[in-house]
Amino acid sequence: METIQVVLEEDLLRTADRVARRLKVNRSSLFREALRAHLAGLARRERERADRAGYERQPDRGGADAVWEKVAAWPEE
Repeated sequence: METIQVVLEEDLLRTADRVARRLKVNRSSLFREALRAHLAGLARRERERADRAGYERQPDRGGADAVWEKVAAWPEE
């Protein structure tokens, strides 16, 4: 692991310390997990953006899925 310096506002640091105590983890662990979660969220948003762009390039042709919808429908009892 690497040691780094991060500059934080006092109120943000106090809040982070309170949360770390409540979760019974140290400050570094809290920051690592927060950064992992943030990076995962960024990656998810990028995948969603790419999906949207793909659907914009090739939109649903309206009705192409109708055949599959009939097959996938639950039978009436």
